[in-house]
Amino acid sequence: MTTKVTVRVGDRVFSTTTVVAGVVILATLAAVAIFLVIQSIPALLAPKGGLPNGATNFWQYVGPLVFGTVWAAFLALLFATPLSVGIALFISHYAPRRVSQTLGYIIDLLAAVPSVVFGLWGIVVLAPFVQPLYQWLGDNLGWIPLFAGPVSGTGRTILTAAIVLAVMVIPIMTAICREVFLQAPRLHEEAALALGATRWEMIRMAVLPFARSGIISAIMLGLGRALGETFAVAMVLSPAFIVKFAVLQAQNPNTIAANIALQFPEATGLSVNALVASGLVLFAVTLLVNVLARWIISRRAAFSGANG
Repeated sequence: MTTKVTVRVGDRVFSTTTVVAGVVILATLAAVAIFLVIQSIPALLAPKGGLPNGATNFWQYVGPLVFGTVWAAFLALLFATPLSVGIALFISHYAPRRVSQTLGYIIDLLAAVPSVVFGLWGIVVLAPFVQPLYQWLGDNLGWIPLFAGPVSGTGRTILTAAIVLAVMVIPIMTAICREVFLQAPRLHEEAALALGATRWEMIRMAVLPFARSGIISAIMLGLGRALGETFAVAMVLSPAFIVKFAVLQAQNPNTIAANIALQFPEATGLSVNALVASGLVLFAVTLLVNVLARWIISRRAAFSGANG
């Protein structure tokens, strides 16, 4: 005897909609990749000296931009990661409920602030505020290559841009870490406290191991945001096509996104292809970051615990 399975119209519509949405996303991604590749070919095959800034080939042109992009994003994550984890732990395990709800709401609101507002804040408020600190670092720690002089008189350095980027990525990183910390197995937390552990020991033994993959995911998402940020970096930096690790000087390595935003309105001919090709490099870097994040998370996906 066979039973007839009735498929509801709503289920069929939902299934079809999800399939179409997935196909549209993949098709859009493929179309963007194809466009970038086709438009990049003239720049990749450009003759010697045909590219902007007197570059002999495309990789000499894009190399300093890749360095500046990765360097600024790394500095931003250096500031943002401990702050995001600390804020998320305070909201999820230390603050009273009313305070944690208010802080969580404020953090979510920060994610909606336009990047141009952060750029204006970096120029008008942050740069003049940190310039005396930069001068002190240059005078007392200038023997370290990272703080080598001459120190910028305006405070508009790659370190300032990294601080602005850190403020921009903190909301999304904090939100992800907060949700992961709240999902930690309650039984494990209560067991640790029952055995005499302090709250910090409980967090170190029960919460952080459970949330490790979530923290990595938050860092990777923050890295993706920092790599692709445009206007805030373009407004704060005084860029140049250079490669150097000094963070206090007036001349700073530029980023790919900021260079495209600054140069594209006046670019013509092969310069446009060079900008599109640099966008292809940024596309590949961000794609690689996301693939790496998924691989790391999948390796730590298995966790045995009860959310009691």
